[in-house]
Amino acid sequence: MKILLVGVGGVGEAIAVISQHRPWLEKMVLADYNQARAEEVCARLDDPDCYLTEWVDASKQEMVEALARKHGVDLIMNACDPQYNMPIFNAAFQAGCTYMDMAMSLSEPHAVDPFHRPGLKLGDLQFKQARAWEEKGLLAVLGLGVEPGMADVFARYAQDHLFDEIEEIGIRDGANLEVRGYTFAPNFSIWTTIEECLNPPVIWDEANGWYTTEPFSEPEIFEFPEGIGKVECVNVEHEEVLLVPRWVKTKRVTFKYGLGDDFIGVLKTLKMLGLDNKEPIEVKGVRVAPRDVVAACLPDPAHLGDRMFGKTCAGTWVKGKKDGKERQVYIYQVADNQDCMEKFGCQAVVAQTGFNAVIGFELIAEGIWQGKGLYGPEAFDPQPFMDRMAGFGFPYGIRET
Repeated sequence: MKILLVGVGGVGEAIAVISQHRPWLEKMVLADYNQARAEEVCARLDDPDCYLTEWVDASKQEMVEALARKHGVDLIMNACDPQYNMPIFNAAFQAGCTYMDMAMSLSEPHAVDPFHRPGLKLGDLQFKQARAWEEKGLLAVLGLGVEPGMADVFARYAQDHLFDEIEEIGIRDGANLEVRGYTFAPNFSIWTTIEECLNPPVIWDEANGWYTTEPFSEPEIFEFPEGIGKVECVNVEHEEVLLVPRWVKTKRVTFKYGLGDDFIGVLKTLKMLGLDNKEPIEVKGVRVAPRDVVAACLPDPAHLGDRMFGKTCAGTWVKGKKDGKERQVYIYQVADNQDCMEKFGCQAVVAQTGFNAVIGFELIAEGIWQGKGLYGPEAFDPQPFMDRMAGFGFPYGIRET
């Protein structure tokens, strides 16, 4: 398989590292706006015949298309912030490639009633083109990171193997990670963090379909495994809520994230000051997006690994019935930062995100996951994915709750 990896930040680096020496990988093109960053990652890979670098502006569909054709790639992997989804997604369609991303096309809040009704939902722009992809015989896998991605696979596994009927599916993410030496240092893209945390969270239920609520609403205490313990989680906008109900039968879907009061306070301050704005403004004759300024002022998450300590947990809580009895389970994966640094030289959050895409590559390359059109991870048989997780260094667990 020949892959064009668009975006070589922290997660892109993890994807490249974890893909090394896989028998199905013939070539991986590491493409980034910062070519020096792509070359930095390429230099640490020990299979030079398999990897090469290119400069790309991911906002330019024609440039992504040209790279795909130049290298004859089979699959375009989008590892960029989701603001670039549509040009990369459309480039894959025009170039006749399989497409994969880890976050769907962006939402827009409802113009009149944003905290009750969705406007443009996550993924709407992509799903509008589903029939065209199907008619062209092309496959697009949307949202195959950790969340969305692995969490969606867990939801499908629960339906297929653990429950007769499901009442609720709730993605729950928490950690005890600490970044030493910084007062505020997000361990993932601040651009994406601002987008998902400050937008109205979306919820799905059988009676009302998709609806929205206020950011950071409905706090709950969730106890995470392997020493992480109890963490307060709040509603956040996330793709699983838009994907899971399409393929898994359930009465309700939510996503809640353990952010912490200090983190939420910073996000609220950014919102209050208008620093969350992604539209450019003029500053002393220069046009710049406030959100990009915030990102530029913060440390790069890709280079925080040696300052990070602790564990992060991603998982899917499911409530329903099995054999007539009430049942609740939490299917999860815990990544320890020290282990990830030792095995991959990548910090835990990006490694835990990137490995899922690599399993996806393998399943597609081997013809196990296949189709025509647009699919979420929960559309496929979850067993082959979960069977591979431990071999990639990320075993899963199941806890009865």
